[in-house]
Amino acid sequence: MTALRKYLRLESPGLWRENTDAQLREVIVGLREATLVLSDPKTEMALTQWSLPALARLNGSKTPGLYGPGGDDGETLEIDDADMLAALETVRAALERRRPKRGRLRGALIGGFGAVLGALVVFWLPGKLIDYTASMLPAATRADLGKLALQDLTKLTGSPCSTPQGTDASVALGLRIDETHPPHVLVVREALTAPLVLPGDLVVLPAKLLEASDGPEAIAGYIIAASQNALQADPTQPLLEHAGLIATLRLLASGAISTDALDGYGESLLASTPPMQPADVLLPVFKATQISTTPYAYAVDKSGETTLPLIEADPFPKGSSPPVLDDAMWLNLQSICTG
Repeated sequence: MTALRKYLRLESPGLWRENTDAQLREVIVGLREATLVLSDPKTEMALTQWSLPALARLNGSKTPGLYGPGGDDGETLEIDDADMLAALETVRAALERRRPKRGRLRGALIGGFGAVLGALVVFWLPGKLIDYTASMLPAATRADLGKLALQDLTKLTGSPCSTPQGTDASVALGLRIDETHPPHVLVVREALTAPLVLPGDLVVLPAKLLEASDGPEAIAGYIIAASQNALQADPTQPLLEHAGLIATLRLLASGAISTDALDGYGESLLASTPPMQPADVLLPVFKATQISTTPYAYAVDKSGETTLPLIEADPFPKGSSPPVLDDAMWLNLQSICTG
C-alpha cells in the first residue's frame, strides 16, 4: 500500500491499557505492514499486536490520539507523537477507502444483486456463492468471523489460556514466525487434539501439544504447517458452509453474521482432521522463516519414517537461527495453562 510504505518501521512512545481495569503502561509503538506492534521499552519484548484494518480512533481528532484494536474489552492505546498520529490516520484513511462501505455495498446489492438473484439461484450452486463470498471478504470481517468461530469452539475447549508471561511468549512466537503477518497464537486446555486455524490468522493449539514438545521449534513447525493448510483451503469456506446460504447472503448484504449461525461449529472443527502438507510445500516456508524442520518432523513421527524428507532436507540441520524462543519464554509458553 503506497500510503503505508513511507511509514514502515516508524516507532514512537505510547501509553497502553490492556483492559478497563488495568493501569496505563508505557510502550513502544511500532508500525508494520499489516499490524501495530506494542513492545516493552526496556526489554523490547513484544506485548501485543493489533491488526491495522481493525484499528479504531476513539476520540475523534483530539490530541493525544486514543485508539482501540476493534474489540470490546476496553483495551486502548494513547499516542501523542505527531509523526505516528499522522501515519496512523493516513493508513486508516487508505484502508477505509479500500474497505467496502456497508451502505454502498447494500445499495449496490439491492439494485444489482436483486436483478441477478434468480439467475444466481438457478445457475450457481450454493457452494459457488460461498466460494465467492469467502474470496472477497475484507480482513476486518475475516477477523470478526474468526472470533465468532472461536466463541463457539470455546464452549468445548474452555477459554484460551492466559498469563502475562505466557501471552508475551505467544506474541513473540507469532512475530518470530512472520513479523509482517504474525499469526495470533492461542492455547486451549480441553478437547482439541491438533492445531487449527480460524479466519483472521487465529491459530489455536492444544495445551497437551505444548506439554509434550521438547522445544519451541516443533511448535513453530506445527503453526507453519497449520497455516499452510489454511492457505491451501481457506478456513472461511467451511465456516460459511456451516452457517448456510441465507446467513452467507446476509453477510454479503450487511457485512455481519449472527452468532446463532455458527451454533455447533466448534463440534465440526474438533471432528475435522487436518491434512499433512508434503515436504516440498513445507520446506520453502521453513527455510524462509529460518526454522529447522527436524524437531517438527520427529514431533509428528518419532521414528522419522513418514517425515524423512523433512529431516534429510532440513535447511538448518544445526538448529534455527535465530532461536525460535529463548529458554525462559519457552517455559512461559509451556506453562500458559498452568501458571
